[in-house]
Amino acid sequence: MDVFFAHSPASCSRLGLLVPKHGRSIVARNRVKRCLREIGRREVLPELDAAGKKADVMIRARWKAYDASHEELSREVRGAVRELCSEAF
Repeated sequence: MDVFFAHSPASCSRLGLLVPKHGRSIVARNRVKRCLREIGRREVLPELDAAGKKADVMIRARWKAYDASHEELSREVRGAVRELCSEAF
């Protein structure tokens, strides 16, 4: 995963996803998108809001994301966001 982080001009934190095809089927691509969207909605955005931080988070899935489980994706995204938040603020 590539996770990009920027201060948000909006009144709340926002999440963006980029999931390239990487030669996979649309079904597999949609599974990865749904999984990342759910991780962002349930874990990343509430964590940023609880910390009082307004940020735009952009997640770009790499080809390995297609083979990863929900738990692996969640662990990687949360770790990257925590690290970036601590450095940026």
